[in-house]
Amino acid sequence: MNREQTLSRERLNKLAWLLDNSIPLPGTGFRIGLDGLLGLLPGVGDTVGALLSSYILTEAGKLGAPRSVLLKMALNVAVDAIFGAIPFFGDLFDFTWKANLRNVRLLESYLEKPRKTVAVSRAYVWGLAAILVVFVLFMFTLGVLAIRWIWLTLTGV
Repeated sequence: MNREQTLSRERLNKLAWLLDNSIPLPGTGFRIGLDGLLGLLPGVGDTVGALLSSYILTEAGKLGAPRSVLLKMALNVAVDAIFGAIPFFGDLFDFTWKANLRNVRLLESYLEKPRKTVAVSRAYVWGLAAILVVFVLFMFTLGVLAIRWIWLTLTGV
């Protein structure tokens, strides 16, 4: 690994720590970061947090992370942004999900054990895709059944 890669990894570790773990909560042993605090700002906070998190993905790509690893990292950021947008509960989620630390650990894992990390990332992405397909089919079925029930109720047939 060259000096530039080492510096990039150090920057990413510092950024992830700042965003997810830099502020200790007195008397709890729990730490939060700026990402969760930014999420408290309505409208712009979660967007700014997602943009900062995207920097980690960009650097991971420059360090050679393959698509499956980058996709898993992007899903971590998406989960953080989507659930983080829910008022109050989303902020609590932000404080515990710690997508940036997850992503930096994933990148470090890839750089140390590329084959295993790629295999696990692919399985995760495929598993999530399967869950999403099942969810969409379930919601479609519920919609059809609801429309059928409404139709039968209105027409009396």
